[in-house]
Amino acid sequence: MAITAAAVKELREKTGVGMMECKKALQEADGNIEEAISVLRKKGVAKAAKKVGRATNEGLVFSYIHAGGKLGAIVEIACETDFVANTEQFQALGHAIAMHVAAASPEVVKREQVSTTELEKESEIFKVQALNEGKPEQIVEKIVTGRLEKYYKEVVLLEQSYVKDPEKNIGDLVNETIAFLGENMSVIRFQRFAVGETSASAE
Repeated sequence: MAITAAAVKELREKTGVGMMECKKALQEADGNIEEAISVLRKKGVAKAAKKVGRATNEGLVFSYIHAGGKLGAIVEIACETDFVANTEQFQALGHAIAMHVAAASPEVVKREQVSTTELEKESEIFKVQALNEGKPEQIVEKIVTGRLEKYYKEVVLLEQSYVKDPEKNIGDLVNETIAFLGENMSVIRFQRFAVGETSASAE
């Protein structure tokens, strides 16, 4: 059956799990929200959401340098304990995100970090575009909202599709590692470097 965006949003709000994981769970559960929650719990993914908010005072800084040395990134990822910071899974997450930052050029870690000025500018551009396309004024705001969501997926690290597996985003990647290791963790900041370009950084 077709899975609606509203159902995905509801499941995400209830579990804190990423959109792609929610959609997959709803497909497995034939659209039933409660069964989808059960599916996520069985996978251990829903547990990750419960750990959000716990203090992350440990962690590591990871780096990635592309072949040739003209492109690279540094990422700080925090977790709860030094033990988890030194696990193979945490290290793999850090290196994967550093590589992704170098390849995908995100601008901020999470959507709350996008400046109000930037949002207003983008909203105005999307509004003018919609009107120029001849869209009725009564649906222009809805179109702007939809295009802003797409904009977030382009510039927000946690919402970008993972370059090595576009079926999941970086937030999903973090949540999977949280579920596996049983600790809260978060991307604190990043810095991207490219020879001849102005570097992108966020924290």
